[in-house]
This record gives sequence, structure tokens and C-alpha cells, in this order.
Amino acid sequence: MDTIKHLREKKQKLALGGGSERIAKQHEKGKLTARERLQLLFDQHSFVELDCFVKCRSTNFGLDKLDMEGESVVTGYGRVDGRLVFAFSQDFTVTGGALGEMHAKKVVKAMDNAVKVGAPIIGLNDSGGARIQEAVDALSGYGELFFRNAVYSGVIPQISAIMGPCAGGAVYSPALTDFVFMVDKSSQMFITGPQVIKTVTGEEVSAEDLGGAMTHNRVSGNAHFIAGSDEECLAKIRELLSYLPANNMEEPPTHNCHDDLNRQITEFDTIIPDTANKPYDMHDIIVPIIDEGKFLEYQPYFATNLICGFARINGKSVGIVANQPTVMAGCLDMNAGDKAARFIRSCNAFNVPLLTFVDVPGFLPGTAQEYGGIIRHGAKILYAYSEANVAKITVITRKAYGGAYVAMCSKSLGADIVLAWPTAEIAVMGSEGAVNIIFRKELSQAEDKAQTKAELLASYEAEFATPYKAAERGFVDDVIEPGTTRQRIIDGFNMLAGKREKRPAKKHGNMPL
Repeated sequence: MDTIKHLREKKQKLALGGGSERIAKQHEKGKLTARERLQLLFDQHSFVELDCFVKCRSTNFGLDKLDMEGESVVTGYGRVDGRLVFAFSQDFTVTGGALGEMHAKKVVKAMDNAVKVGAPIIGLNDSGGARIQEAVDALSGYGELFFRNAVYSGVIPQISAIMGPCAGGAVYSPALTDFVFMVDKSSQMFITGPQVIKTVTGEEVSAEDLGGAMTHNRVSGNAHFIAGSDEECLAKIRELLSYLPANNMEEPPTHNCHDDLNRQITEFDTIIPDTANKPYDMHDIIVPIIDEGKFLEYQPYFATNLICGFARINGKSVGIVANQPTVMAGCLDMNAGDKAARFIRSCNAFNVPLLTFVDVPGFLPGTAQEYGGIIRHGAKILYAYSEANVAKITVITRKAYGGAYVAMCSKSLGADIVLAWPTAEIAVMGSEGAVNIIFRKELSQAEDKAQTKAELLASYEAEFATPYKAAERGFVDDVIEPGTTRQRIIDGFNMLAGKREKRPAKKHGNMPL
């Protein structure tokens, strides 16, 4: 009995991490402890901790005299909505969550086990970075993480939550994972902190402005989701997991659909403005179509001219990509290229079908875009859609011009079904620009240029600013009544449920990066 008592005492001590005083400081900052986070992430009483007795081996700079309980990270597995998930949670109350050799080995073992059984891995990051006293051993530990992040990419979902500081090399592991969450006002990511920047460049910037949650969600695009608290962040991770399969060999989970499969959306008949240049919010089309209006938007503050996110249609996961006419008229730019390509590839890796809504006048013009590499960034969308072999349905609501029409999952890029509303305009460019080029000679010789142009424009729009020319060529499978869109999408995905598509064997493609 003494041995059991001793075991229980050791585990009770381990559960306190850095001790009551440091736990209190963590709570004062509005942050949960490593174990409290895991309790909220997993189904009640389902988390099983592993490697709790692992200790640091280094004796440098008195490390052997420090009491580093659990090696500043908690690892293990449990259930999320009854499904197996592995996780690690860095413990800031123990040496600031710093990563050393054995800390890394715990995380690596959790990752390896997750791949072995085909389960997602979630990292809850709250660390001051590498444990300096362990020098190259700590750096090697990060390398072990990076290597596995890359090799396991596309095999199991890898999700990172930044719930405290994340600096230096520590930011690269989250950057290599599929999805990055950040907690507003309590998390930061940066390669070099404010003090180093001030010393080297003379710039003065706060940690929040440099690497805070909103900076990375709105400006850099390094993060995909933002939460107002630890609790909200963990709830959002659980929500994201509900759309994803456990691994790349499985299909996403199917949920019971309580939304009418035959529901008609009559307001769609008048939702497109009569004036071609007048915007409307694409969310007003997406939300009524999906089950119960539940939409988990991906990077909602970054490249807002393009909407991405997860939803369900007929109880099945879909990834949605859509132009947003209220921002830059829905033009594609460099950031939209990065956002779309990353999201499309994430969906394809984990067998989530793609649904695309198109209202795009073109790629954003200007020297800033051209010098910044919009050709390369735009090509990422072309590559990602062409590469994707999941079921792909495209709905064209209004404008679909030029190369941007092709890029937004056109038939030519492998869309399985392309549907168009009667309001769709599929052409090389807008009517006015086309008339100015095609009828340049007639316009220059006309006595009444305004009247002649108006007549030519009306004739051109009636003939070409429609979906019917594309439908005649088979680039549009059907022109549908807008109110029937939900029904047609459900029917289309049901038909595509057995889709199989073989591609040429290769080591890997060479995506424009």
C-alpha cells in the first residue's frame, strides 16, 4: 500500500506543474493551465496522460537541481466527440514551457503514436521557446518536430493553438501544421521579439502589434482562426475537428441533417442587383444554402475579398470557397491566392469536397500586385484546384471574367459540376471593355458615338453577357433557377459520392510558391 500511496503522491505533485503560486499567476493573465486546457479539449474524463515521469537529462547550468515536473509539457490521448485524438499541452508554469531535449521527445512520441493509429494531433503552445541551457539539444528537439510536421503533413490533421508566447524557432512547428488558432490579447508569434527589432533596426513595436492574434489573423495570414479566450479557442478546435476525418484514408464524419433537403430559397431570385457594379454579400448566399446556416469561416479577417470555410450540406462536410463582391468587387489578389490555395489543399488532403461560388471580375490590377508576384500567387489557385481530386461543384452567380473565371474552379480545371444562375456573365472581360476592343473601328467612325456604343453594348450583353454561350459549349452543365441551388448541390454531391480519379504517378508536384 505504501507504494500505491507514493505513486499517488507523485502524480498529485505532477498535476500541480510549477506549483500553486505559478498557477495563480497563469490564471491572473486570463490563461488556463496545461491540464485545464486538455480537460476542456477532450470529452469528460477521457484524457489519458503519457510520459508524465519523463525528466530532463541535462546537468548544464544547474538544470539537474531544478524541479521541472513533467518536463514542462503534458502529452497523451483522449476522445473528442467520441473520436480518438492525441494532444500535447505546454506548461508555462514549469520553466515558462521552454522546450528541451526530453520535452521534444514527449511531443515527438505523441506525434508518432497519432500517425501510427491514424488520429489527429493537437498542439497547445504556451512556451518561451528553446531551453537555452540545453543549447543544441533543444535546437535538435525543434528539428525533430519540424521534420515530423512535414512528413506527417496530409496524413493526419495537425492543429496548433497559440495560447501564450511563441517566439523564435518555436513558431515554425505551428506554421507547418494545417490549422493555427490564436487567443486574442494573450498569445503572440514572432521570429524576433520587440527588443531585438529595436536593437537591430531601431523600430519600436509592442509585442501585441508585432505578433498578436489579430496581427496574424488580419495582416500576415499566419493564423487561420482567432478566439477571445482559452475556453473559446478549445471549443472552436472541437468544432473544426467535427468537419475533418481522423486521417487521409477516411471520409469526414457524417452528421444527422435536420434541415430540409428540398428547401427552396426564393429570396435568391432577386438577390443579385440589377446594376452589374452594385455589390452584395456572398454570405447571404452561402448561409441559406448550408445546413442550419452553420459556417466555420477560415481566415475571416485575411484576404476578405475571398471567403473560405467549412460547412455541412445534407449532413456531410464541404469546404466552401467564394468571391466576396463587397470587398474589391470580389477581385482576386496575392493574399487571396495564398488563402484559397492553402484551404483547397487542406480540404483535398482530408477528403472534404469543394463547393465554389463565383462572382469575380478578374485579378486585381496595379503595379503593387504585379511587382509583388500576383502571377505566382494567382497560379497557386490554378494549381490547387487542378490538383484537387475530391468532388468539386461550382456555382456561378454573376461575373466570371477572364483568367479569374478559369481560376475559380472552372470546368477546365476539373470541376465535376458547374451550375450557373441566369444572372451569370461568363466572358473574357466585361461587356464595356469587350465592346471598346471589338468595335473600335465602328466606334471611331460613328457620327453619334454614344448612341452607337449603347446599341453595340446592348447587343453584346444580350448575346454574350449570359451563361448560355458557356452552356452551349458544355463549360456549364446547367443554368438553374437560383431558388433550387441547395437541392441541386445536394443532388450533385450525392452523385459524386463514388468519385474516383487517377493521376499520373510522380514523386510530388512543383507548386508555385
